[in-house]
Amino acid sequence: MLRVSKFTDYAVVVLSRLEAEGGVQTAPGLAAGTGIAEPTVAKVLKMLSQAGLVEGLRGARGGYRLLRPLASLGLSEVIVAMDGPIALTACVDGGFGLCEAEHTCPVRGRWDPVNAAIRGALSAIMVSEIASPPAPRRAAAPAPQPVLVAE
Repeated sequence: MLRVSKFTDYAVVVLSRLEAEGGVQTAPGLAAGTGIAEPTVAKVLKMLSQAGLVEGLRGARGGYRLLRPLASLGLSEVIVAMDGPIALTACVDGGFGLCEAEHTCPVRGRWDPVNAAIRGALSAIMVSEIASPPAPRRAAAPAPQPVLVAE
């Protein structure tokens, strides 16, 4: 099963909150607003900062702010920031020394197109698409009632 880590999920939640609140937000404030434990929020923010997705500001009015809108931030960038390179196998993109059978493997290098397709699909999804609240559901129109005609 393919699954992103909890940190990636938390990162999307934190990024969404940062954009919704605007300006500079502190880790304790984001923790309170998201329900995620403060140490976890701090770790997520540090990783997002190292990846250049948020900026940490020091001082009395310090905190974190987004460096660009979520509508221009691909989901793949968040996944890479939190989990590392997107790959289904260890021997992706010409990597060496990660598998004991790499010299005799009959499928070596054949996963590359699959990995590229997954990276491409995740790059095409902007964080804003999954971070925004879902559109309110409309109540279904009532089914038309049958009309009885007296004969």
